[in-house]
Amino acid sequence: MAVKIRLARRGRKKMAMYDVVVADARAPRDGRFIEKIGTYNPNTPVAAIELDNDKAFQWLMNGAQPTDTVRAMLSYRGLLYKKHLQIGVIKGAMSQEDADKKLEAWMKDKEATIKGKEKSLADKAAADKKARLEAESKVNEARAEAIKKRQEEAEAAAKAAEAPAEEEAPAEEEAKEEAPAEEASTEEAPKAEASEEKSEEEKKED
Repeated sequence: MAVKIRLARRGRKKMAMYDVVVADARAPRDGRFIEKIGTYNPNTPVAAIELDNDKAFQWLMNGAQPTDTVRAMLSYRGLLYKKHLQIGVIKGAMSQEDADKKLEAWMKDKEATIKGKEKSLADKAAADKKARLEAESKVNEARAEAIKKRQEEAEAAAKAAEAPAEEEAPAEEEAKEEAPAEEASTEEAPKAEASEEKSEEEKKED
């Protein structure tokens, strides 16, 4: 029976998660499996892989064939390299101690690489957040300046509208003050004419 190590899909739409299972190659993808040896979640910034290394290594040594995706995961966890070293021990190319030392050195380098990647992703996320906040603050400042400018223009327009009204009011008051003076002059003119007529009549009588 051909045995494969592959992924079985679960989770809701657009948020898929996977189980790492050992199954008969003839079984459907999400069908019956022999054993579940881990999980895989691609929805996190750094893909989360939880795997039983001992069981996965045992199945690899027993001849189970991983799919391409699972092969990448096993390589990421160092299991393919461990298999390579173990085959060398079986063939007598190296001792078990040498194989363990090489695997340990490889794991340290891999761990440092993973931490560096996580740090770079965190730094990038922080830089993106800072850039977004700066852009948002600039937009808010520009909006505040625009509002302030509109308010100043509205105040200037209101002052300009009030100024002519204040100028017209004194002109009307001056016109009202001049009107009685003119009336008084018109009233004095007939009185002067009447006095002149009386003086002429008195002269005639004399």
